[in-house]
Amino acid sequence: MTVPVHLVDDDRDLLRATAQTLQLAGFDTATFASGREAVAALDAEFPGVVVSDIRMPGMDGLELFAQIQRLDAEIPVVLMTGHGDIAMAVKAIQDGVYDFVTKPFATDRLVQSVRRAAEKRALVMENRRLRAAARDVEGDLPLIGQSRAMLRLRDMLRQIADTDVDVLVTGETGSGKEVVATLLHRWSRRSKGHFVALNCGALPEQVIESELFGHEPGAFTGAQKKRIGRIEHSSGGTLFLDEIESMPPESQVRMLRVLEMREVTPLGTNEVRPVDLRVVAAAKVDLGDPAQRGDFREDLYYRLNVVSLAIPPLRERRDDVPLLFGYFAERAAKRFGRDLPQLTAAASRHLREHDWPGNVRELSHFAERVVLGMEPDDGQDAGAVTVAADALPLPERLERLEAEIIRETLRLHGGDVQQSLAALGVPRKTFYDKLQRHGIVRSDYAGKKG
Repeated sequence: MTVPVHLVDDDRDLLRATAQTLQLAGFDTATFASGREAVAALDAEFPGVVVSDIRMPGMDGLELFAQIQRLDAEIPVVLMTGHGDIAMAVKAIQDGVYDFVTKPFATDRLVQSVRRAAEKRALVMENRRLRAAARDVEGDLPLIGQSRAMLRLRDMLRQIADTDVDVLVTGETGSGKEVVATLLHRWSRRSKGHFVALNCGALPEQVIESELFGHEPGAFTGAQKKRIGRIEHSSGGTLFLDEIESMPPESQVRMLRVLEMREVTPLGTNEVRPVDLRVVAAAKVDLGDPAQRGDFREDLYYRLNVVSLAIPPLRERRDDVPLLFGYFAERAAKRFGRDLPQLTAAASRHLREHDWPGNVRELSHFAERVVLGMEPDDGQDAGAVTVAADALPLPERLERLEAEIIRETLRLHGGDVQQSLAALGVPRKTFYDKLQRHGIVRSDYAGKKG
């Protein structure tokens, strides 16, 4: 993503020349002839850097900085100053200005200052995204993650939660289908009603119809009391049908009628009862594919598939693994009354390289075993890293984990850059930026392979 820079200067020639310098350095530069214009184009979500001259008519650079501070104190501001303004610029630094460059300045000096400011702003925005993601954590398997697929999924959930459309959720075992259904319920006006869940694959065929539709006394052998079915019980709330591909064919016919007519007829009676129903169905297979659908009714599939949501498997969003692990480890430590342990080199490698066929649920159990000290150590204690022995915020813990992964990779490859790049799967520039950010000296590992 190209970093946006707002450049402010009342000298149009200097404005044009400086803008060209920043654009050639790869910044998405917008120019403004006054501080008021620049402030009007900013908001607290601005992900970039402001570069401004100090001496300008009307609103000068210091007033502009004060306005930006009120808008968002973490937007970095770089001031361009004349020699006579250095004392003023130093005072501004003490007040929170990110940096100042003295005119006339070498282009590299300005570019490096803006680049460092942009890195700082990116970290601020990432921390905010992580905190926002933490606020979205609900249930035992949180829908957490900052990958593009998960951001899109959360946005879609918020868009459709307060509608009454039926939803079909697909995803592998342990990917969080019930979490999606729960969030759709909690974020909707139906949240005051019941959230009723039924796993269609966990009940015998002779029991599922009674569970879904209810029954009257004497409807079948052993039916001694009236039973309200799950469908009727969920009226006004949400009915979650997990593993719906396992629903018996006879029940599918009856379920199709319930969806079409919004009414239910319990077993053993001809009484028709209206229901205020919203169904969220989940499947482990693609019901749109006839080969995977099997004997699941095509018409029921199309009736359920008003809105379709797909949860990506964890192996397709590996960048979310450290964030999820940090959350699960912290939660497990609180539950078990343990301190967060050191993450061994073996556990760290497992986080990076494992394909997680059990998805988020498997990762959660792995975090619990790590906290309980049940994960084997391969003896590489030199690669151990504190996940969070102290009370650091989650983003800082993730930073520590990333730094240790880089150090361990350099150790394994004797400081060889090409091999380390291949193992980490990151571009060369990203690799060197991370070395600088974490204070890692590559030469410290040269010739020390293993």
